[in-house]
Amino acid sequence: MIRIGILGDIGSGKSYVANSFGYPVFNADYEVSKLYKKEKKIFKKLKKKLPKYVSSFPINKNEITKAILSNKANLKKIITVVHLEIRKALKLFLKKNRNKKIVILDIPLLLENGINNRNDILIFIDSEKREIEKRLKKRPNFNRKLINKFKKIQFSAVYKKRKSDFIIENNFNQKSLNNSIKKILKEIL
Repeated sequence: MIRIGILGDIGSGKSYVANSFGYPVFNADYEVSKLYKKEKKIFKKLKKKLPKYVSSFPINKNEITKAILSNKANLKKIITVVHLEIRKALKLFLKKNRNKKIVILDIPLLLENGINNRNDILIFIDSEKREIEKRLKKRPNFNRKLINKFKKIQFSAVYKKRKSDFIIENNFNQKSLNNSIKKILKEIL
């Protein structure tokens, strides 16, 4: 099984690109939101670590946002609780898809949390800052301060680019994206 890790800035189109490959995708953001909605034990752990912010189940993302924005240490507390469960979900995903030729890992902190393997193929999604900004502002939950907090715990785009095997210039045009994906798949298969 070939594991492809998708890297890039917040809002660069990582999930969009990941889904465009046509192979099974592990989407960590989706898995986190599932945990918040369905896992009572995650709620209990977060409530214990952040009693001032986490008060009801299913977990309200606004409560998580407030916790992160109020204190830098809260983000680390949340990550320690959630990260373990995401690793379990990833293991399950990999086991379920072990017979697939390729799997796509759409995990925002793939490198930062050491989730990637040495043999993973890393693809950096490069998008124009102006375009990213425009797209981020369209998100219903857009919050500049929150985005900046997340950026502070991520490796720089320059570092991620250097670590990547391929770079996709994402101009948010499906045809050019498909061409880039075809070239990469041709090279790795």
